[in-house]
Amino acid sequence: MERVLVVGSTGAGKTTLARAIAERLRIPFHEMDALVFVAPRWQENPRLLEDVSRIGSGPSWILDSFGHPKVRDLLWSRADTIVWLDYSRPVVMRRVLRRSLARTLLRRRIFGGNTEGPGSWLSPEHPVRWAWSQYAVRRSDIAGRCAAPRPVPLDVVHLRTPRAARAWLRAATRSPRA
Repeated sequence: MERVLVVGSTGAGKTTLARAIAERLRIPFHEMDALVFVAPRWQENPRLLEDVSRIGSGPSWILDSFGHPKVRDLLWSRADTIVWLDYSRPVVMRRVLRRSLARTLLRRRIFGGNTEGPGSWLSPEHPVRWAWSQYAVRRSDIAGRCAAPRPVPLDVVHLRTPRAARAWLRAATRSPRA
């Protein structure tokens, strides 16, 4: 376990788990949204492909994302481990609602200096609406990618509950280098 993608629905807890894995295994962590959104008004990083390619070329890394469309294939081709947070829709929605409410009410700045204001809740791309509308699509996409044949084996850790994720994290160890 050297190049790890932590995947799942929006709001499942990918960033939190990815940080914990990185700390436990002493592997560099990179937050995908912080790589994508680099300025206010959700401006995307014009060097995203180069930045992610550089990270992906490294010997070890952890990213908290299914992958932005511009870099998804690159990341999946270079990952050796997928940690899939395949939680139920109620668990995901509780988490994303709690997170977005806190961000909105407390005016927390997130990647690129952006915020989730009250008006953003009307957007179909707001995390709560996105998590709901994309839940089944994301699960299907992840399942397909995990099952797809590839030249290098891919270890898939399929976690269906937060309790299973905590237990797995306690037992997680880094793969010995070849």
